[in-house]
Amino acid sequence: MARAVNDPGVYLEKLSCFSRLLRQQGVPAGPGDTLNAAKILTALGLENREQTKAALRAVYAKSREEQIVYDRVFDGFFLSEDAIRRQAQEQMERERQEAENRQAAERELEEISSQVSLSPQEQESYTAMSGQARQRLMEFMDKYRGNMDRNPALYGEFIHSVFAKAILEQQMLQEDAGLGGAAMDPELGILYRNIGQFADSQIPQAVAAIQDVSRRINAELTARVNRRGSRGKLDFRRTIRCSLETGGVTYRLRYRRKKPRRQHLVVLCDVSGSMVQFSEFALRFIQSLNRVSENSRVFLFSETLVEADAFRLRDMDRFREYVRQSGIYGRGTDLGTALEKLRDWKPGVLDGSTVLIILSDTKTVDTRRAVAALGDVQRLSGKVLWLNPIPESKWQYLRSVQTMASLTPMLPCSTLRELANACRRIGKL
Repeated sequence: MARAVNDPGVYLEKLSCFSRLLRQQGVPAGPGDTLNAAKILTALGLENREQTKAALRAVYAKSREEQIVYDRVFDGFFLSEDAIRRQAQEQMERERQEAENRQAAERELEEISSQVSLSPQEQESYTAMSGQARQRLMEFMDKYRGNMDRNPALYGEFIHSVFAKAILEQQMLQEDAGLGGAAMDPELGILYRNIGQFADSQIPQAVAAIQDVSRRINAELTARVNRRGSRGKLDFRRTIRCSLETGGVTYRLRYRRKKPRRQHLVVLCDVSGSMVQFSEFALRFIQSLNRVSENSRVFLFSETLVEADAFRLRDMDRFREYVRQSGIYGRGTDLGTALEKLRDWKPGVLDGSTVLIILSDTKTVDTRRAVAALGDVQRLSGKVLWLNPIPESKWQYLRSVQTMASLTPMLPCSTLRELANACRRIGKL
């Protein structure tokens, strides 16, 4: 751990982020608390983690409830010296194993090149495979080596197709793992990490990032409206009144301001299985954009459809608990039924002024039924926009995604950054 320093400013940036996380969890951590905490870290440093944790607890947490929240956020934000040392050792071991794996793969590629022609990109993906996966491919090639010698043209193409399929699967795994992300700045990198890969300890940081980005988006949308201008018809009465201040010279014109037009938003959220976390983050974004809609309604679905209680959704920290209590969590996904129920909802929720936002990965028990129902809600709604948590690079391999994307605008939202861009687009509708 770092030793104590003389300048409190060294810790201010990090503690500002920590205070922001506490505020998101309901602990009132103000600028004064952050400054006092910086002074404590200046004196104590971070070598004795438990001592520092107790000292900062006295600054930030006043009640037992706040102390519980503080301890949880602290443990996720400040790693212990043992944890850092353990991570360093694990990293060294991973690097050693990766080096051995690459050397073995390169030796195998020399043997493979005499039988199968692989592109440089395919060779790189092959070296990233596990030893077990490479062994299966080598055994397969040995099995057909005799046939390859007798008819290279026929069996060469066959063997290459098997290798290509295995390498394609490896490339998809690499995209899932987000290779190279570890080198990014942690606070910036959280915007680029796959939403489905957030650990529980990272949720506070993700929520804080959503709040920060939402504020920036709100500012951007406000500036956009101001640049575009909100002038309406000339207001003669106000113009004449202002001209009296300059002796009747009307060089300052006054206009009737147009009332900002906001959309009627309907959000359809898939909360089956792993979709809960994505729907939670997307709703946090959408609800924090104060220029998006004058009113909105949220519907949750898995095998069936229920309308979310607007009052309960104000506390997004308990969203998952609320979803579990709704009775639809943990079931299969029937998008067709959900769209049909939304179409037939009484009184109706879809009309020409409605923007329907669908949060789903397109997986459903009956794609044909979902396609028909999607056409119905499109005819009833003003606009339909689909937010998909599956990385766009995988869309070409999923028939349900290709089908839905051909019918309605679909935006990739596998990361918080992509989700923010999608919300920008919603705000500009």
